[in-house]
Amino acid sequence: MSEREPALRPTQPATLVVAGLATAGVAWLLISNLYQDLPPMIWPPVVVIVGIAVLAAVVARNLSARIHHRGIAPAGTRLGRGGPVEPVEPLAVARYAVLAKASSLAGAIFAGWYAGLLPWLLVESGRLPDAADELPPTLGGLVASAGLIAAGLWLERACRVPDPPDRGDPADGPADRPEPPDGSSDER
Repeated sequence: MSEREPALRPTQPATLVVAGLATAGVAWLLISNLYQDLPPMIWPPVVVIVGIAVLAAVVARNLSARIHHRGIAPAGTRLGRGGPVEPVEPLAVARYAVLAKASSLAGAIFAGWYAGLLPWLLVESGRLPDAADELPPTLGGLVASAGLIAAGLWLERACRVPDPPDRGDPADGPADRPEPPDGSSDER
């Protein structure tokens, strides 16, 4: 019996589109039938979405710099611009990958929610003053959700392990370079 290794696959764009469209449909049905019973659109959820997006983007930037840096320091740490950079724990990268997938999916769901509400609010804003008041937070939520999707996908990309360097790469050093055909060497 062969055991299959667990694998975390990259997020498929179709998954995000389907989640967003399904949520937009539900949002449209809810707002068109139950507008008076729904809580008002307010700014605090938008601020939370922005905060999560910023957190994911900062983690993606730092993680990408730590994983994709070239060169190994003598102590086994990777070289960074400001000196040695500690290697990344594999379990931490796995946790970041799960956070990335959850962030992009949550962003798609929230984007679908706000996108489903927005057309109805635009149409009814001339007739209902409350609908006009809910337009700015709804539009802000849509933009923040798109940012969360982008940050989640960036973090997911930062979690990928880089390909190993090729053996014949001149940047590897003189020991890996092939000898010239005439037998001469570059060393003096």
